[in-house]
Amino acid sequence: MEKQTAGREEHGGFFGRGEPNTAFAQYFIGNSYLKPLTDPKKTVFIANVTFEPGCRNNWHIHHAKSGGGQLLLCVEGEGWYQEEGKEARSLKPGDVVTIPAGVKHWHGAKANGWFSHLAVECPGEDTFNEWLEPVTDEIYHKLETEK
Repeated sequence: MEKQTAGREEHGGFFGRGEPNTAFAQYFIGNSYLKPLTDPKKTVFIANVTFEPGCRNNWHIHHAKSGGGQLLLCVEGEGWYQEEGKEARSLKPGDVVTIPAGVKHWHGAKANGWFSHLAVECPGEDTFNEWLEPVTDEIYHKLETEK
């Protein structure tokens, strides 16, 4: 049974951890969990994504003919966000990341703790995700020792 803290699950923040993210596990190093908060057939899709310590997703791009992209609203723990060619950004609860369509990036937990963010899929025309190569241990662990 999941430990409860002040009426909520131990990990996942206010929205809860959700279920193992098995549908996208091949695009993550480590385990992630997904708790959909809205029905994408009825409105903008919002899900709480929780990463175990050290978990991160592969580099990826949110494509769209127009509009699109993603918003990350950090709700628990500490994590990383990095766009290709830029320095990684440390994330904490309350941080908001705006990811335009067409930008190669990755995000995930820091090595020493759980991390959760709300992922908001921005509406657009002909939207899809392109999953790319994993974030190497070398890149990830360099962040953990430098920051």
